[in-house]
Amino acid sequence: MIMKGKKGLIVGLANNKSIAYGIAQACAAQGAEMGFTYLNNALKKRVVPIAKEFGSDKVYELDVSNEEHMDSLASKIEKDFGKIDFLVHSVAFAPKEALSEPFLKTTKDAFNIAMEISVFSLINLTNKLESVLSDDASILTLSYLGGPKYIPNYNVMGVAKAALESTVRYMAVEMGQKGQRVNAISAGPIKTLAAAGIGDFKQILNWNKVNSPLKKNVTIREVGNSAMYLLSDLSTGVTGEIHYVDSGYNIMGMASAEKSPDGKTVLSWDLNNQEKL
Repeated sequence: MIMKGKKGLIVGLANNKSIAYGIAQACAAQGAEMGFTYLNNALKKRVVPIAKEFGSDKVYELDVSNEEHMDSLASKIEKDFGKIDFLVHSVAFAPKEALSEPFLKTTKDAFNIAMEISVFSLINLTNKLESVLSDDASILTLSYLGGPKYIPNYNVMGVAKAALESTVRYMAVEMGQKGQRVNAISAGPIKTLAAAGIGDFKQILNWNKVNSPLKKNVTIREVGNSAMYLLSDLSTGVTGEIHYVDSGYNIMGMASAEKSPDGKTVLSWDLNNQEKL
């Protein structure tokens, strides 16, 4: 098995519908041993059974905005694992109003919260765990097309993802000197708890399905398999990359010539008549 003997930490898993779950599932299937974090007691009730599903009793409370949690994590990891070979950062947050209101109405507080939780947490977490990361450790975070491109209603999270992708590149250079790697996966839209806060998300799902080259939305299993590759020794020559797992949607420059099954919802453009359907 590809990940046999590898030990890692999954940060940000919320339930069995999340991308982090798909990553854990793929890594466990290939023999990895993992620990998991939970944000609070409400989420602990979900995370503990998932950890057991993957044969682990290593769960840690971790609010990335709580420095006490962050400072104590490395010693807990060292006690349970010694060193870890991979780290998955699946953490993002913006206040609800920052996603529902126009982007130009984003408040300073909302902007700072989005950047702290969604971006700085990766930097801070890596620094806090420096002593327990193996010499060839692989770090992976999760991004979205709303970083480099405009996506309706993504607002301040788009700015945060753009900063996160830049962070990946800068970290990759510095950590590469030690033999460690940093990459990101930019997954297509998936119906997760995190996506629930994005307005008109169903329309985004429909649009991606119709206009992507593969004519489908991706699953957490597909994203998980790609993540497993980036976390494993199969990708020892890969770092600083933003790897798209979105059925190819990111390559598209124009929409496809199709419409919804009911013939009513506008999903794309009529390339023959050059008119909107």
